[in-house]
Amino acid sequence: MAARNKARKRAFQIIFEADQRGSAVTDVLADWIRHARSDDRQPPVSEYTMELIEGYAQNAPRIDELISTYSVGWTLDRMPVVDRCILRLGAYELIWSDETPDAVVIDEAIQLAREFSTDESPTFINGLLGRLKELKPTLRR
Repeated sequence: MAARNKARKRAFQIIFEADQRGSAVTDVLADWIRHARSDDRQPPVSEYTMELIEGYAQNAPRIDELISTYSVGWTLDRMPVVDRCILRLGAYELIWSDETPDAVVIDEAIQLAREFSTDESPTFINGLLGRLKELKPTLRR
């Protein structure tokens, strides 16, 4: 598994844990870093994971607003938690991080959905992130 793929998966796990705990994502990131430093069996948290989490944290309210606006028939609260967290990460990377091609961001989000969510989730995530990709030039603020 490529380094960035692992970093995205870890970022998704941190966002998911923060959602479940009702904690700030940056607090969960700090816990993961502290745990990795104190336990030799835990892999370190990569720079790219930290970059994804910090970028997401800076834009979280806007990301949730975009997901709510463009997810037809789904509110954030009704959405499966896994899907919501994958979309949060994917939306951040798609709209605010220019390092990775849009198609790769969407494909990685779909792969996370295949691994961690329902059979319908990849299609839902593909559709919503595809819509955000189309609107990307108008969504940053």
